[in-house]
Amino acid sequence: MKKIAIIFLLLFTFLFAKHEDYSEMSTQELIAIIGYVKDENKAQFIKELNLRIPTMTQDEKVQFEQNIQELKQNEN
Repeated sequence: MKKIAIIFLLLFTFLFAKHEDYSEMSTQELIAIIGYVKDENKAQFIKELNLRIPTMTQDEKVQFEQNIQELKQNEN
């Protein structure tokens, strides 16, 4: 149920956001959109994500690593 709510929130955010402000997103939201960020927003996204990595919980770190691995597999 949490995942559905997060996905809905992300879709809603993408539909109405004119300027991407990743600092206002939760760490879980940032992790969820790995691989879906537009090229022109990647530098800002990566900067914000790197700020969050040291404070991630163990669960967030696991999800982060899983999403990175999935992204790498999809690129091949």
